Amino acid sequence: MPFSVDHLAELNLLGRFPSTSNQEGLKVHAHSAAPEMVRAAENLYSKGLISQRDGGYLTPLGAEAVELTQKLQSILSTP
Repeated sequence: MPFSVDHLAELNLLGRFPSTSNQEGLKVHAHSAAPEMVRAAENLYSKGLISQRDGGYLTPLGAEAVELTQKLQSILSTP
């Protein structure tokens, strides 16, 4: 099953979250961010992966998703 455009945007946004600290978050500014990033933030929030509709902090489930996203990216980047 291929990733949808929305899933790819969500994965890309998850990849921007700092993985070394749960004290750092992200803010997706609706007036300056790409529409797909705004939608991705809203989707991640509705799925319980981030704490705010416009970014915020990773939830425990979000932190796990970031870890899995990083592993997948590493696997796919290996020649």
